[in-house]
Amino acid sequence: MPQTFTPIPASASAPAEPEHEQGLRTMPAGPASLGMARETAPIPVSAPLNVPMMPLAKSLSTALLELQGQAMPASAPVSAAGLVAAAYTGLYATAESGEVQQQQQQQQQFLDRDHCILAFNERVLDWAVREDVPLLERLRYLCIVSSNLDEWFEVRCAPHVTAAKAGDAKGLYTLQSFRSLMDKAHELVLRQYTLYNQSLIPAFAGQGIRVVSHGERSSAQRKWVREYFLREVQPLLMPVGLDPSHPFPQVANKALNFIVRLKGVDAFGRANEVAIVKVPRALPRLVRLPEKIAGKQRLFVSISSIVRAHLVELFPGREVAEFAQFRVTRHSDLAVDEDDVSDLRMALRQGLHHRHYGQAVRLEVSFACSPMLSDLLLGQFGLPTEALFRVKGPVNLVRQSQLVDLVDDPALLFPPWRPAWPRQLQPGRSVMAQIRKRDVLIHQPFESFDGVLELLREAVNDPEVLAIKQTIYRTGSDSEIMQLLAEAVRRGKEVLAVLELKARFDEEANINSAEKLEALGAQVVYGVLGLKTHAKMLLITRREKRSGQLKRYGHLSTGNYNVRTARLYTDISQLTCDAQITADMDAVFSHLSSHNRLPKLHQLVIAPFQLHDRMLALINQVGEAAQRGEEARIVLKMNALTDELLMQALVRAGQQGARIDLIVRSACMLPPQRKGWTDNIRVRSIIGRFLEHSRVFYFAWGKQQELLLSSADWMNRNMMRRVELAWPVRDPVLRQQVIDECLVAGLYDNRDAWTLEANGAYQRAPYPTTGLGAQRALMERYGPQV
Repeated sequence: MPQTFTPIPASASAPAEPEHEQGLRTMPAGPASLGMARETAPIPVSAPLNVPMMPLAKSLSTALLELQGQAMPASAPVSAAGLVAAAYTGLYATAESGEVQQQQQQQQQFLDRDHCILAFNERVLDWAVREDVPLLERLRYLCIVSSNLDEWFEVRCAPHVTAAKAGDAKGLYTLQSFRSLMDKAHELVLRQYTLYNQSLIPAFAGQGIRVVSHGERSSAQRKWVREYFLREVQPLLMPVGLDPSHPFPQVANKALNFIVRLKGVDAFGRANEVAIVKVPRALPRLVRLPEKIAGKQRLFVSISSIVRAHLVELFPGREVAEFAQFRVTRHSDLAVDEDDVSDLRMALRQGLHHRHYGQAVRLEVSFACSPMLSDLLLGQFGLPTEALFRVKGPVNLVRQSQLVDLVDDPALLFPPWRPAWPRQLQPGRSVMAQIRKRDVLIHQPFESFDGVLELLREAVNDPEVLAIKQTIYRTGSDSEIMQLLAEAVRRGKEVLAVLELKARFDEEANINSAEKLEALGAQVVYGVLGLKTHAKMLLITRREKRSGQLKRYGHLSTGNYNVRTARLYTDISQLTCDAQITADMDAVFSHLSSHNRLPKLHQLVIAPFQLHDRMLALINQVGEAAQRGEEARIVLKMNALTDELLMQALVRAGQQGARIDLIVRSACMLPPQRKGWTDNIRVRSIIGRFLEHSRVFYFAWGKQQELLLSSADWMNRNMMRRVELAWPVRDPVLRQQVIDECLVAGLYDNRDAWTLEANGAYQRAPYPTTGLGAQRALMERYGPQV
């Protein structure tokens, strides 16, 4: 039976429903639950909003839009970044000095974004700690934290390292802030390795699964490992002895290396003391020992252990005095001046190589690495001592995730989950015929992404379909989406792909996809220079047989067109033939491909031109209603909340009496329930089996309400430096479904939720093993599927 989200009585073991939470449950549709059947009245469609502007003279997106339409002087910046900077200047120049002072005071009270990101990873690590989680899944969560930390260092830490090296004491990045972040990062890494060594390794040993070191291997196992080394490893190694003619080699980002101190002299009688051994990425990081020498256990050896055991064979005639594994992390954002390139795709392809050798931001070494060797490495990479991480175990925990696939034991994994076919689509029938009758919502991964794929397959194979337009951000390698678009071109259909080349760490896959589509004759564009196209849209134009008229079919989503992540991330898709929405989509595609001025849109709200304004206006509307004594409610679900103007607006609305709940998975810089400031704001974060990824914005004031789905988080980058979209859910039944499944479920989760406290710390849900979990309830509602 599906779980229903009803108020928890005070007498139950769970805490009573706080009064602050009841507002969402008493919306016009009546008490919300996860059940499909409803006896309640439909939610009225919100009337057009006539919302006054915030007290500030202009919001950022208004200033940006006005600047876009003005003739810029020759000396003024013409890049998108320049427009955004000019918009900021115009905004704060027109604000009253008292308002600016109040904003600055609020900024000082906001939480630090980087500390928020590290706190998010602490919450993820909790799943690796929990003994009720299957063992291989615990390892997977541990590796996810390491992967997240890698990306944080690659993307966020370069300015901090630069400030630390300069000894900066003032500004956004300082030596003090760097040390504070490194203290937190060291603490998190220590927790990881303590968990790995003291909990996970013994637990795996109890299951007969071990990664055996050289000292633990039998003579037969050592013989097999030596033969493997000679056959598979040694031919790929190229040790470099350091001297004036052999400088320190280029070390790639996150690659495994050894630094070795040698005794004696080389073949030319020189006492070059230090050598570097780079371990190629092509080598597997874990190798399973054959059953005949492993006995009844599942035994593995790491590539680092194999190399370490045979280092002496790489330096014949020399004695290995000491050695250590090391790994350097580098700044990895691609720096391409988009205003000074004639071919963005070619410039990005050339930049991909340089990413591997950017500024060093972190050095990891094995725990026993001597101060002499670690100091040499720190000096070589120009890093302060705080950026040195000594680890008791593999220097790259991410690669331990290979154990999940190598062991492949269902008993040590979550029960398999296969998403159900979308309930609102009848299998075997034309998807387009069904959405001609009414809009369809798909809630991934509880429902299958196959419904979206089936729509595109149908469009490709339908001779009446004339054109397909789609945004592409992350599709993954060998994507069926890209294969279908290619097939559509071959069948003579007009195909427009707005492909974002700068999707971080997916640049190469997207460049390759662009080249393949262009070679077939598709129209491929890269959006707007200076902005990332992050909006998710698919638009199909078909000539209807009966009427002979052209009709549009649209798909909008909070998540990517990626089959793999569609099974792992929670997202909402909407299939629609709504004439206003699909006309808006067509206008946006035309804007992205031709750079024509964007016309007035009927339903879609687009960043960077409208979305920021619209969110500010809606918050303001709710706050003013609260001030008049009317019911006023805001519930927002997103991945991150860091935009200061939007946070200031939420603070003001809360002070006016609006009740505000924020469900923010990762970084939330707005501290809740601080007396006299954010008393009416609560924040929670849900970390579950699936990655929470949908963006849902609910505003209610008086008898009106507005529910929007979006591709955008509430971050300055999304609002000002990306093409994003939000759209209203106007169908009352679908609207209530989103409210139930994305908002009510999240607010009543007392299993996987974390509550942000006023001091910036997170408190775990009281019932992590027995409570009511939103994701589990939705799996029961849509499943079980195996």
